[in-house]
Amino acid sequence: MQKTVLVPYARLPQAHHDRHVLTSTVDVFGAAHWLLAERAPQPGGDVLPFDALVVSVDPGGNVELTELSAVRARWPHLDRLPDGEFVVAASRARRYEDANQVQVFDALGRETSSFSVGDAIEHLLVDEAGHIWVGHFDENPAGIRRWSATGQLTWTSDDAHIPGLFDCYALNVSNTAAWACPYTDFPLVEIRPDRPERPVRVWANRVRGAKAVAVHGDLVAFYGGYREEQERLALGELAETSVTPTDVGLLTLSDGAAPGRRRVVGRGSRIYVQAEPFTTWGVFDLSS
Repeated sequence: MQKTVLVPYARLPQAHHDRHVLTSTVDVFGAAHWLLAERAPQPGGDVLPFDALVVSVDPGGNVELTELSAVRARWPHLDRLPDGEFVVAASRARRYEDANQVQVFDALGRETSSFSVGDAIEHLLVDEAGHIWVGHFDENPAGIRRWSATGQLTWTSDDAHIPGLFDCYALNVSNTAAWACPYTDFPLVEIRPDRPERPVRVWANRVRGAKAVAVHGDLVAFYGGYREEQERLALGELAETSVTPTDVGLLTLSDGAAPGRRRVVGRGSRIYVQAEPFTTWGVFDLSS
């Protein structure tokens, strides 16, 4: 089976390797961010506010540090807003902390607002206009929703007629649009809320269990799957109502090894992959 090698993309500077990586992401403009704490969260322990450090590496390799004060999320999601603010969200929303699930921090690391987007966050990605896209896993039937940076719900999948949307397995946010591949039917879904004539398009798809998706023109790539297909890279073309498979192979690290336990982020034509110990990002670009 043909192997496609991830291209090295961004690296956490060595000076910060002594801290624990709580989470990491690549934003819509291509900058990589790491949310670091002094130590790993303790399972079952009290959720106490703690100070954290965001280390940002832009596509040119420039490094920026932002100290965040009083972070409350034990298992957080992270992204950056276009104006330089950061969004940190707890993946689970307990009743007693629901209103504070999402925290917005200014460029100086001070909390400016907080709100809730609902329990069971699988993906949280910010687009170029500052909308916050949230895809939920199956413990929350909300599916996929879009929020403003002040906590206003601006789009929901409730009436979008997306087949089998019980768990948002894959979510890709680029520009102001989103692409998804949800469980259980795994259709490829294009979401453009600002296109009133056809905000949602759906293509039937035979690739099951993908954890990330990339789209470039009429080309599409699905990464991941079940069991022995965890490193699968399946390519296809968009027909009128379905995805036509064209090739299938494996996506590997630069040394040819399987990524194993990893994070993935979909942004337009790109799938970013970060393997343990979560200090480096590699990229697959469908456009190349």
